[in-house]
Amino acid sequence: MDSSAQDKNLPATAKRLQEARDEGQIAHSRDLGHLAVLGGGALILLALLPAAFEGLRTMLRAQLRFDHTALREPTQALQRMSEGLGQGLMVYLPLGVLTLALALVVAVASGSWGFTTKPLMPNVGKINPLSGMGRLFSKQQLVETVKLVFITAVVALVGWRFLASHLQDFASLVMQPLETGLGQLGQWMVSGVGLLLVVVAVVAAVDFPVQKLLHAHRLRMSHQEVKEEFKQAEGDPTFKGKRRAKARELAQRLSISAVPRADLVVMNPTHYAVAIRYDDATMGAPRVIAKGTDLLAMKIRDVAKASKVPVLQSPMLARALYANAEIDQEIPSALYTAVAQVLAYVYQLKAALRGEGAMPAEPQPQVPPELDPHFKKKPVSRESVE
Repeated sequence: MDSSAQDKNLPATAKRLQEARDEGQIAHSRDLGHLAVLGGGALILLALLPAAFEGLRTMLRAQLRFDHTALREPTQALQRMSEGLGQGLMVYLPLGVLTLALALVVAVASGSWGFTTKPLMPNVGKINPLSGMGRLFSKQQLVETVKLVFITAVVALVGWRFLASHLQDFASLVMQPLETGLGQLGQWMVSGVGLLLVVVAVVAAVDFPVQKLLHAHRLRMSHQEVKEEFKQAEGDPTFKGKRRAKARELAQRLSISAVPRADLVVMNPTHYAVAIRYDDATMGAPRVIAKGTDLLAMKIRDVAKASKVPVLQSPMLARALYANAEIDQEIPSALYTAVAQVLAYVYQLKAALRGEGAMPAEPQPQVPPELDPHFKKKPVSRESVE
């Protein structure tokens, strides 16, 4: 087999993509998830910070107040600790829940989600050192390494510039009142975290399409794989043809029961038989209601004679109808003239048998030779061409 046929240069089919998703292979950008958690968490924290600060201050006031009752009953200390823990959870729990919900929304919106248990199944191949070395030096790992080095360098540069520009202001915090100092420190933290989030956002904007491209590259297929998938989806042409032949044979056997309703049976003396019916009130053209070969053709002939259906020997027309017309379908337009001739013969024959006319001569149907499966074109000689 040609080696080029094995080159995986074709995009993955829809079936291959779905199989990869079922196996947990999804284009996933970690930086997009980091941006959702860090950025979304920071915004949620800023929104909840005033209420959380007030709740913590109220809790500390209650916890730091002691009286003689607390000294008499030491168990109140445990009760206060449990109450403080509950109040603290009520402050931090909304932050965690909202951040988790935001991360899930971003994952679903970006298509980086999937529900499968296959990655949790044990796989001995994953602990193979050779395959591990292959993953270590893959394109995916190279991109991840370059990305981490870039992020580390940029974050270090931004952090150093920020600290260098605010070093004197940081030193002056000890000279300010506590509340003012905390407010100033909060503003610096917001601006510093904002700068870092900008870096993460830029990296995520670049990393997301890169991960899509790498995922599509990993799932590329060869011509042979596409052919095999098509065979699995559509069925092997050989077996498919056999199934169609068996279905056609079964339909032909079942169609024998329709022979008594036929107007005419056209036969090749021993090999082909086709039953035709025409009703000008309900049909636009004559229809084939039964057909068969060999023993089945003999059966159709016997049923036709028993039902007093005329049987006409016309080998070429019988072969053409068998090859080009399906059961319960109208005959091809190219055979209209030939079928009209034999139907006219049948109608005249029936009228003659009733004493309403002379006996007609057997027709010679005009069948286009190319519709006869036994017709062979004569080779064109060189002399005739010249």
